[in-house]
Amino acid sequence: MSLINSQIKAFNATAYQQGQFIELSEKDLHGQWSVVFFYPADFTFVCPTELGDLADNYAEFQKIGVEIYSVSTDTHFTHKAWHDSSDEIHKIQYPMLGDPTWSLAKNFEVLIEAEGLADRGTFVIDPDGKIQLVEVNAGGIGRDAQELLRKVKAAQYVHNHPGEVCPAKWQEGESTLTPSIDLIGKI
Repeated sequence: MSLINSQIKAFNATAYQQGQFIELSEKDLHGQWSVVFFYPADFTFVCPTELGDLADNYAEFQKIGVEIYSVSTDTHFTHKAWHDSSDEIHKIQYPMLGDPTWSLAKNFEVLIEAEGLADRGTFVIDPDGKIQLVEVNAGGIGRDAQELLRKVKAAQYVHNHPGEVCPAKWQEGESTLTPSIDLIGKI
C-alpha cells in the first residue's frame, strides 16, 4: 500500500536541536509543511553531505513555511556528539531526531532491519499530516536540497490550487496544467 496521502502515524522521539534535547511527536508536524529526511547513520560519508546541503538551504525552506526533521536510528546523544565534532553538521539548525527503537523508520517503511539502519527516505508532509511525497534512494545516492525545495513548492502549489498540476521541471511562477479531456494527446 502506498504511503501517499496517508496520515502520518503517531510517534514520540527525542531530538537534538541547537544545543538542546527536545521531545517531538506527530502533533508537532500538524499545521505546517514538513520534510522528514531519513538517513542511514551519523559519522558516515554521504549523510553529512546531504544534511549539510539541507542546512545550507534551511532558510529557503523556512521562508516557505517548511520545517525539516532529519532522522536516523542513532540516539539524540549521538546526534549531539556528531554536531559538536563536525563542521558540516555543526551548521544544522533543524531538529535531528533519534530513532533507536526504529519506530519512525518502521512507520515510514524505510527500516533496513538486518542492519538496524534507515534507507535514504524523504517524505513531504502537508499541514493536515498527510504524506504528499515519498522518495527512497539507495544508500550510495545522495539527495539534493534544491531539487527537494522545488518539489515542496510544487506540492504546496497543488495543495493550494485544486484542479491544477505541475508538469516536469516546473519552477515557481511557471505555468501549470489543468487536466481535462481537451488536453489528452495534446501535450
